[in-house]
Amino acid sequence: MTHAAARPRAAADIGLVGRGPEWAVLARALARIGFEGSSTVVHGEAGVGKSSLLRMASTTAGADGALVLSASGIESESMMPFAGLHQLLRPLIADVGSLPSVQQRALLTALGLREGPTPQLFLIALAALTLVVDAAVRRPVVLIVDDAQWLDAPSNDVLAFLSRRIRHDRVVMITGLRAGHDVPVVVAGADEIALTGLDEQSSQEIIDQVAADLTVVERRVILGQACGNPLALVELPAAWRSTRTDVRDMTSASVSLTSRLERAFAARIEELPGDVRDVLLVAAVATGEDLNEVLAGTTVLAGVPVTTDAVETAEQAGLVSLDAVSVRFRHPLVRSGVLYRESRRRRRAAHAAMSVALSGQPHRSVWHQAQSVQGPDDDVADRLDASHVESLRRGSVMTAVIVLERAAQLTTRSRRRGLRLLLAARHAYGLGRADLVNRLLDGAEHDDLSALDLARAEWLREMFVEADLGNAARVRQLCRYAARSAGSGERDLALDLLFTAGLRCWWADTEPAARNKLVAVARSLSSAREDPRSIAAIAMTEPLAEGAQTMRRLAAAAPGSVSDPDQLRQLGMAARAVGAEVLAADYFDAAESRLREQGQLGLLPHVLAVQAAVRCDLGDWRRAAQSLQEGRRLAAETGQPTWSAGIAAVEAVFAALTGSCDAALRHAADIEAACPERVQRDFLSLAQIARGVAHLSDGQHASAYVELAPIFDSRDPRHHARQQLSGLMFLAEAAARCGRLADARAVLHRMEILAETIPSPVLLVHLLYARAVLADHAEAEDLYQAALRADLTRWPWPRARIQLAYGNWLRLRRRPAEAREPLRSALGTFELIGAAGWARQTRTGLRAAGESDATPAPAGADSLMTADERQIAHLAAQGLSNREIGQQLYLSPRTVGSRLYRIFPKLGIKSRAQLATRLKES
Repeated sequence: MTHAAARPRAAADIGLVGRGPEWAVLARALARIGFEGSSTVVHGEAGVGKSSLLRMASTTAGADGALVLSASGIESESMMPFAGLHQLLRPLIADVGSLPSVQQRALLTALGLREGPTPQLFLIALAALTLVVDAAVRRPVVLIVDDAQWLDAPSNDVLAFLSRRIRHDRVVMITGLRAGHDVPVVVAGADEIALTGLDEQSSQEIIDQVAADLTVVERRVILGQACGNPLALVELPAAWRSTRTDVRDMTSASVSLTSRLERAFAARIEELPGDVRDVLLVAAVATGEDLNEVLAGTTVLAGVPVTTDAVETAEQAGLVSLDAVSVRFRHPLVRSGVLYRESRRRRRAAHAAMSVALSGQPHRSVWHQAQSVQGPDDDVADRLDASHVESLRRGSVMTAVIVLERAAQLTTRSRRRGLRLLLAARHAYGLGRADLVNRLLDGAEHDDLSALDLARAEWLREMFVEADLGNAARVRQLCRYAARSAGSGERDLALDLLFTAGLRCWWADTEPAARNKLVAVARSLSSAREDPRSIAAIAMTEPLAEGAQTMRRLAAAAPGSVSDPDQLRQLGMAARAVGAEVLAADYFDAAESRLREQGQLGLLPHVLAVQAAVRCDLGDWRRAAQSLQEGRRLAAETGQPTWSAGIAAVEAVFAALTGSCDAALRHAADIEAACPERVQRDFLSLAQIARGVAHLSDGQHASAYVELAPIFDSRDPRHHARQQLSGLMFLAEAAARCGRLADARAVLHRMEILAETIPSPVLLVHLLYARAVLADHAEAEDLYQAALRADLTRWPWPRARIQLAYGNWLRLRRRPAEAREPLRSALGTFELIGAAGWARQTRTGLRAAGESDATPAPAGADSLMTADERQIAHLAAQGLSNREIGQQLYLSPRTVGSRLYRIFPKLGIKSRAQLATRLKES
């Protein structure tokens, strides 16, 4: 047989043989684009047909009138910040002027189209979402993203953001992903299509189309080697013919299919002229697909002018596709085949050529130069180090980390190498990447770091520690690092170290000696006494002993006088630690507002988690539900499992308070399972409160007391100095109802002594309730009345609890007429805040007191909506447009509109104008 060399039929030419079921899934998504959006990931091994499905989707969507926006990951471009996003949004850039100014500035800065302050990733993502969904108002939009595994990291993060938020818009996103790679969009709620090899019948059909003249033996060998891979079925016959060998000797059975395909393409490249091989090599290492850049780099490499003729020859060979402005490999394995064929020396030369060709773009030029050198090179390392600032300026922290790590690899001096790795680790910490931080720190600590640098490394490691939290020796060590840092003039580092040590003390209630050391070091920093980190560190370490001093320091930092959201968060943590719940709520409200404005969603889950706990104590339960629901979603989106656990702990208490007893007990069990070392006392004590309140709600008062009592025993691992203050009211009720008065009065006595020196607002409020409930009959009434004279304006939940207890006390004293007034007031509050279980108890008391109409009040507007719907409804009632609400909640305007569309019939209204009135009525 004569094996004539000829251009093979491209995989795209063979259609979607054997892919009917997979195409049907995508076709349905495209057909429904007018009614709902969707996101689908198509994944499989190289050459299995992902790109063919995506091309068919693109063609079909375009023919149906949709706007198709496409991007494809390029391995050599993966370090260019937002290169993938720029590629995807290029057709919409002209519309960027319609974006809100803060989004417009963030997006254009990220894409390198304007100068501006470093944008937050989530603001960039929101701008991309707004741009896409605005375009979808005019006509449906289909986003086609291939080879997502090679997109730059921030572009992949933006795609995940879009994937979660397009379900109510006329937007379909289809992403192609090579098997064995993880990208954020996979865990962002996307549907999945897993492509595997074709069956034998479909494989035979492809062979019939591309190589019908194969003999039976040849066909059998090709089919066996291809394993149903469509690209292999097309390329392996051509590769065999080009080698003119026995097909059975073409490749070893031990070689992977991907390697076979790479070698198949490499074999075809061998036959091409030198200038064509040069242009293919330069295109393979280039950080882009720009035709002029590739030709300029090839000219430098070859030493003579190279024209598009060379690229056209590569196109005729079926290796690349060419248009007026770009050159693209027909398949990523062609690029791999080019690099496989070339020596390391030639690859470095190609990078050097591109570095020269891109001399007008220093950021890209130095990256290529860094790939062109063999061994350390301090000059290149210095230039590469300097270039990481550009990545940060454009909001691509991950790219900055990659650049700094490569700069360290090229650095000869040990100390400078370690500092670069340490700086990379600090940026990786901001991404929440514990794995990356630890790997970079492991490398840095092998270098000649100073004592201060080692302290910085310890601080970074500490931020991701979730085990051994009760280690007092570690707290003392962090304090020594802090003292040493302060002595060297590094005040900020000292405060950061103390803050992290304070967190350890909060989570685990560390031994007294270690806590005393931390407070002493913090006090020694006299110039930093009013710094929020110092206030928070001391408050978290000694919430009781330092409560009075902390309250005085907080008085000098009113929420309105602080603008930095992280400082507001720290002050809120300090206020929460000492039980100043009203002040904490104000700090967290201000922090939440500023974090939303600035797009700093990484800190928002923490703020929402602690804010929800504060709102539970005060009685703002509807907003607590909103905080928990949004916090859970954002913690998952931003990859912060610690705050997911914190949210789960607060959810347990919230479920118990709102009468979801089974859910509360389930959450509590999950918390204990997640804290096997029993050192995370904060979470464990919250789990006990949840159990106790759940049993109270169910009328099991003896069981409630058993669950709550350990919180007040300092020897018990479930004890937490601060959380016990929020459990006193419940312990008193359980004790009074199950005959454990003597035990509870002993706890009350200790709390009374504590209150003499610690003016903790939450303790003082709980004492108002506990004193009256646990008092002898002769003293109880005076104590109830004194409690109700206290200013509990911002504490509706404790006030209503006191009214309920007093009303029932009066009723049992055979004073029903007097009992009805406090019971009615309690019922109104319980219904307002959503305390359904407590409202039922109050109605029972009212009926027993002779109330003729103690039937449940009509459901209020808030109770008819989910937490998300309430949040949107209240913002809309304030007059905000869908677009403005979307900016606050990081949702598309159409999603907001869809939620409002569901809200109106629930509330019995027909228009936005009626919304504010309906909410006020409830």
